[in-house]
Amino acid sequence: MRNKIIAAALTAVLSLGMMAGCAKKKDDTVVRVGSLKGPTTIGIVNLMDKASKGTSEGKYEFAMSAAPDEITAKIVSGDLDIALVPANLASVLYNKTEGNVTAIDINTLGVLYCVTGDASITSIKDLSGKKVITTGQGATPEYSLRYLLDQNSVTNCEIEFKSESTEVAAVLADDPSQIAVLPQPFVTVACAQNEAIAVAFSLEDEWQSVTGGLGMVTGVTVVRNDFLKAHPEAVKTFIKEHGESVNAANSDLDTTASLVVANEIIGKEPLAKKAIPFCNVVCMTGDSVKNNLAPYLEVLYNSDPKSVGGKLPGDEFYYKG
Repeated sequence: MRNKIIAAALTAVLSLGMMAGCAKKKDDTVVRVGSLKGPTTIGIVNLMDKASKGTSEGKYEFAMSAAPDEITAKIVSGDLDIALVPANLASVLYNKTEGNVTAIDINTLGVLYCVTGDASITSIKDLSGKKVITTGQGATPEYSLRYLLDQNSVTNCEIEFKSESTEVAAVLADDPSQIAVLPQPFVTVACAQNEAIAVAFSLEDEWQSVTGGLGMVTGVTVVRNDFLKAHPEAVKTFIKEHGESVNAANSDLDTTASLVVANEIIGKEPLAKKAIPFCNVVCMTGDSVKNNLAPYLEVLYNSDPKSVGGKLPGDEFYYKG
């Protein structure tokens, strides 16, 4: 009997040790997060700062990219666990990975603007016969612009793509008469650095006018499903801390502007303070993800199925955690 009691006690101790070990491993899970240089990263800079100081609840490694295809490759290869990507790219990834990603939140709403020194440009229809310089080939900027041109029967607008927004701003600096579509915060930066250019119109306004008030979803956060299944609590923690970071970005301009400059998203704090309120960074979760994203993707699909990867995601694409 004594031996049985000792054996039972040892089993209990070992079980507790194993449980403690598992708990520790779970707590130590490092979430690899990728984002684009711009509003999607602005929304998480406060979380990035906390993580670097060891004060965040979760543990993270952050990687900021200049182009969407860099993030696509890393999600497909498994080198990233969570990624903040253009809205249409979230759907493309869903199809490319055969359903192995889930949309966990919307991180950015409309941020695209037409910028030029040409005072005759006041709406999308004025782009007829013009050349527009932009970024985001194969991503939200391209498909949003093409959809708006099509809906306004503008068939002769030439679109020239650059790899980064800084390249577009450089073109405008050399020739203010050029026409560009830029996202915030680069709009604010470009206009501040060049008094000869100004915002001609918002693509968000143009989008709503042709969709009956439907908003333009710019950025979506996705997670690899294998990571979600293995670490559901880590994903929940990220969503919670993402929301807190967005709240801080929208309420504490001084701190956020400093972090934005430190991460080389915007060059100077005064410009960052001016731009951040117009970056439309959000953290929309729950039913609002599908309610806002699904109609937006459907508009893009009807315009060009390739823009969302060939087919629309099913209900399983939307996080239910």
